[in-house]
Amino acid sequence: MTGESRIQARWVELADMDRSTLRVTWTEAFDNAPPHFLSMTFMRKALIWHAQCHRFGGLSPDLKWALNSANAGKTARNTPAAIRPGTQLVREWNGRRYQVDVCDDGYVMNGKRFRSLSAIALHISGTSWSGPRFFGLESKTGIGA
Repeated sequence: MTGESRIQARWVELADMDRSTLRVTWTEAFDNAPPHFLSMTFMRKALIWHAQCHRFGGLSPDLKWALNSANAGKTARNTPAAIRPGTQLVREWNGRRYQVDVCDDGYVMNGKRFRSLSAIALHISGTSWSGPRFFGLESKTGIGA
């Protein structure tokens, strides 16, 4: 059974559950009883979302951070769009030109592999930088360039 068909089967299971069974299922999934005012439709949607996260992966760390920041009343920083493998980034620093190749599992500069753009920025400049900012992928205000 494929992941999608499992999710569809779970949706059918949830559709057949009464309120008390949904509450028990919610408690098992989220380790906490649902508020009494939640509708059965909302509980079903939340439970199917939970199943999808377990099957296909949840929210990215950046999105979790942004949601937590928004929840705390802070302004979430804008992060640059994902850089696709095969992209080449070029930066001139102190009269020297640096070229970085984006790979599936990191970055390559002059044949050396790096895990982050910030590590490359540190290597080039000798100081701690935001890698995306160093390569011009975001402005000083944090808004994508």
